[in-house]
Amino acid sequence: MSQSSQHPSGSPEPDNPLDTAFEALKTYDTGSGRAALWTLDDEVRHALGDVSARIALEQRLIRALQAKPSAVASQYICSKLALVGSELCVAALVGLLPDPLVSTAARNALERIPGASASKALRHCLPSLQGLQKIGVIQSLGAKRDASSVGKLAGLLKELDPEVATAAAYSLGQIANVKAGKVLLEFLSSVPEALRPKIAAAALACAGRLLTEGHQAEARRLYTVLAAPSESPQIRQAAARALTNF
Repeated sequence: MSQSSQHPSGSPEPDNPLDTAFEALKTYDTGSGRAALWTLDDEVRHALGDVSARIALEQRLIRALQAKPSAVASQYICSKLALVGSELCVAALVGLLPDPLVSTAARNALERIPGASASKALRHCLPSLQGLQKIGVIQSLGAKRDASSVGKLAGLLKELDPEVATAAAYSLGQIANVKAGKVLLEFLSSVPEALRPKIAAAALACAGRLLTEGHQAEARRLYTVLAAPSESPQIRQAAARALTNF
């Protein structure tokens, strides 16, 4: 077995192209050449069909992320964990959610990770987040259709920040289970007028999904409220059309 050559700094020269790619990640930043990471791109594609390779690669990516590289490198690592990540990397990704430069990339990865742990972690970090990072996590819970978050999202409908309340409503509309439908139906009776068009749109989406999934009675209740003369013409007409199918 040949000995590794030495960098001028005294650190060992990487033994193979994948090691070289991970070494490049340590200094990867805006303006860095992308070619240094092509081997890592290829390894991710290979790992998608090889469970043991995927686990090994995920562990290396986690270590690279924990080394706190640049925001650009962290975004890149998150994009790869979105493809090969599992519950193993949830904690590392959640730690990035408060960072405005990396939060979106971390959320995108968490949205792709199957199982309950990613959803649970997103729910639990909500109280500690503010602004766009909080809104982003709310959106991710909707994208994951996390039924266990309905209670938390219901509470967020009453937030003073209208963007948070609107995001919560849209996520409830995506989750669209019976409980989410009831929450939106109740909120429609007391929603501030300025928020009503967006909340009504979320409720309309919820009704459509409820109907598609066989919850006809719940969908009809929402459509009936949304077909009222007080709603905007677009919402009212869409709800009225839907009611003709019952």
